[in-house]
Amino acid sequence: MGVLLYGSHGMEIDIDDRALAHLQIVITSKLRRNERFLFSWTNSLTVGSGRSSVWMDPGIPLYFRYFHAGASAINRAWIDALMESANSVSGLQFTSEPERETVEPNPKVQRITG
Repeated sequence: MGVLLYGSHGMEIDIDDRALAHLQIVITSKLRRNERFLFSWTNSLTVGSGRSSVWMDPGIPLYFRYFHAGASAINRAWIDALMESANSVSGLQFTSEPERETVEPNPKVQRITG
């Protein structure tokens, strides 16, 4: 379980490493462009199962801490969905990972060797 530390007081937001990697891409992309936005998520049952939101601003310190050292494979469809949400008036709404798009081999394509 990774952690997003937010603000000068280091508010801890527990997030799965894989999800955190995707959020880091979206959040840093927006902040690099000096864009401000709201980030919202559903709390876990351990903290009340409600919803929380924080205001993301380039001037607010962020720290992404991962539990595992290895990098996660990135799902482009998830990045696109999160970025679309971040660009909306309601801000970045954390959502679960969508199904990965897989490309099935075409059985009609034949390999020609010479």
